[in-house]
Amino acid sequence: MSRAIEIPAADGTIDAHIFTPEHADGPLPAVVLFTDIGGLRPCYHEKAQQIANNGYAVLMPNVYYRDASGHIVPEDKSFRDPDVRPTLLEYAAHLTPEAQSRDFAALLDGIDHETEFADSKVGVVGYCMTGAFALRMAAEHADRVAAAAGFHSARLAEANDPNSLVNVVGAIEGRVYFGHADKDELLPPDQIARMDEALAAAGVHFITELYKGAAHGFTAKDAPSYDAAADALHHKRLSQLLEETL
Repeated sequence: MSRAIEIPAADGTIDAHIFTPEHADGPLPAVVLFTDIGGLRPCYHEKAQQIANNGYAVLMPNVYYRDASGHIVPEDKSFRDPDVRPTLLEYAAHLTPEAQSRDFAALLDGIDHETEFADSKVGVVGYCMTGAFALRMAAEHADRVAAAAGFHSARLAEANDPNSLVNVVGAIEGRVYFGHADKDELLPPDQIARMDEALAAAGVHFITELYKGAAHGFTAKDAPSYDAAADALHHKRLSQLLEETL
């Protein structure tokens, strides 16, 4: 129910996976899934398949393709291990807003050239650092992105940040959903409020929900912060958003 593909991009070749339902018999609405900082790994393959099973073709790219292909974190390691995390932070630093923009264009072009994807608008979802990617993609490709979601997102609206997403959300035409972790040190209440204010001022149709008691990373099954109840709610909310928009 999944296959590996390669997508030409301005900065190299993106290795990615397409997930579809088991008995898909034609093109399906596209959903782009950006992994958290840990990159491609089994729990995200599972997550992508679960989304696909609701009737979508899910494209999951390796966001770190500039530096390495495939799974970045060794099988016997965690993305939180002190000997792994510095490498991930180094790779993540290369994902500037400009680099993201080039990748968004490549991914949409890839969708247009693969038979699994219907000729329709797309949804995009991100986790941790890539919650911001989903929002930026929705702003930069407002004509294509019908829905954007972010879960346990990080650093969405830091004060005095010239690259802050609050400066671009005015371009969004699709719907936005955020599922925030309660007391998330990477997204404190002031940032949530700043983002909500920017979205409201721009007239964006959005929902912000606080998952009470959930910690940052609550959807990642390989993280100590994994929360089964919060993860189930995340899938329910994402399913509803995609059903209503795609």
